[in-house]
Amino acid sequence: MKPAFHPVRAQAAPALFQLLSDSALSRAALNACGVPLALLDASNAKHPVSYINAAFAACFGIGEHEALGKSLAALVLQRDEALLQRMLLDAPSAWQLSAWRKDGTALHVQLTLGGVRAADGRLTHWVVTFLDRTEVEDLRAEVEAMKTLGVGSLSVRLEPGSQPARGAQQACVEVAPSDELHAERKPAGALHQR
Repeated sequence: MKPAFHPVRAQAAPALFQLLSDSALSRAALNACGVPLALLDASNAKHPVSYINAAFAACFGIGEHEALGKSLAALVLQRDEALLQRMLLDAPSAWQLSAWRKDGTALHVQLTLGGVRAADGRLTHWVVTFLDRTEVEDLRAEVEAMKTLGVGSLSVRLEPGSQPARGAQQACVEVAPSDELHAERKPAGALHQR
């Protein structure tokens, strides 16, 4: 016996196919994005990680299987759940803070947080992106250290650089000739802002 033809199911199949295609395309686009990105489940009170892209995995040394279902605070914020909750309450927002790689190395990052809503207005996910500012902060600390050492004729200017992002700028520091320096160069201390 042949199953009955259901026009509603036949019409729904192209829509389902389109939905699945769009979903696969969205995941591929997020994974190809060069910015570390994580999605947090907003419907769960603990806001576990529901997705990380390849850039996040590479930046923090944390694989997808290690991240899914875990708290972002446990993964990169030294288990500071209170900080994560403050950030979520303040969203959409951007924060300058330290985040930690799996190996314990600290990164100075700008963490940007925003929400994704369903068609009915319900918050479904938090999108968290990370911009590594470690080199900028290290340079800033080094310039400040040079200033405190009394280095004369120190100037900082921005000029077009060969950064990956088109139109990005990189810092350029000009220091007086070495015969004018009267102190040894010392490593700058870490900066941590919350």
